[in-house]
Amino acid sequence: MGRAQTFETDRVVRAALGVFWRSGYEGASVPALEAATGLNRSSIYHAFGSKRGLFDAAVGAYLDGVVRPRLAPLRADPVAPDAIVDYVTGLRDALGRAGEIQAEAGCLLVNASGAPIARDAAVRRVVVDYRAELRAALGRGAAARFPDRPATEHDRLAEVCTALVVSAFATVRVDPDGALAALDAALDLLES
Repeated sequence: MGRAQTFETDRVVRAALGVFWRSGYEGASVPALEAATGLNRSSIYHAFGSKRGLFDAAVGAYLDGVVRPRLAPLRADPVAPDAIVDYVTGLRDALGRAGEIQAEAGCLLVNASGAPIARDAAVRRVVVDYRAELRAALGRGAAARFPDRPATEHDRLAEVCTALVVSAFATVRVDPDGALAALDAALDLLES
């Protein structure tokens, strides 16, 4: 008979999320995960099967706790006309706040897309699905912002804003000013 689990899974996953978000999958050492979670290697492996299992749980927590709450106003029914502007402005504020994890590390999934872990088909699928979710939400926001414009313009605006958001996430670690400029360009498009 195995030992009973004596830790709160959500707390452990959130702690691991911070390590993976800042260091990436490959850079997140098991000792760093042990230190962050307070668990030893055997407890991590017992609870999550592997470092990869813990990563997968952290990705789920990231989507459910970070990404989807931020996108929720763009998925509402109806979408408010300012929802897309509020999304980009809120993201700009988060990426511009020194000391915030988003400002230091960008987006967990965008970072993963450029790392060796992206060779894994399941990780690729999560990243592709995330981009599609972001693009669909921004499309709804564009349609609400500009209801009198044709759907083709909503699509174009959503695609450009998605590209600018992904660019900001990808570059904030190395070029914070450039990342904010990308979001400013999105805001300019949304104000025209």
